[in-house]
Amino acid sequence: MKRQTEFLEKLIGLIEAAGIPYAVCGSLSSSLYGQPRATNDADIIISPTENQLAALLKSLEGGCYLNPETAVEAMKIRSMFNVIDKEFGWKADLIFQQDKPYQLSKFNRRMRAKLWGIDLWMLSPEDVILSKLDWAKDSGSEMQLRDVFGVMKLQWDKLDWDYLRHWAKILGVEKNLEIVTGEVRKLRGEQ
Repeated sequence: MKRQTEFLEKLIGLIEAAGIPYAVCGSLSSSLYGQPRATNDADIIISPTENQLAALLKSLEGGCYLNPETAVEAMKIRSMFNVIDKEFGWKADLIFQQDKPYQLSKFNRRMRAKLWGIDLWMLSPEDVILSKLDWAKDSGSEMQLRDVFGVMKLQWDKLDWDYLRHWAKILGVEKNLEIVTGEVRKLRGEQ
């Protein structure tokens, strides 16, 4: 875990040094707000300019495996590329920010948090829930729904339910939001 923490801290430092707006997402974000679970990678949304991306890629040379051409192409089509730490094999998926209404909303709502002692930008708990519900819709992953349950259980009284319902309807994940909400209500003794 310590080496994974060191990799994340180094990567976040390089992203910030390049001036790139970012947000940690995926299982790292759901572990912060909900039930921690082991993961071998970090998912990070980035929104760089071409010059910022070039600066980041240059700073990663030597210490990480990556394909600069793949990164540049991923930026053009707003997809993602991988960075793998040469020393320990930890991986990060750097996901380019998309110009879709929900994607812009969740990125604009990111917040400062502390993960493993590292100060960084993280998606909000509501956006972790919505992103994982959206992923589960496409992938059928039960793990994503367990992550949603964990975040919802621990963040229940702090969640912006109007925001959750609004975007759940637009994203087409209302049914799974209702199912997980019902499970958490049962656990809380509510009906």
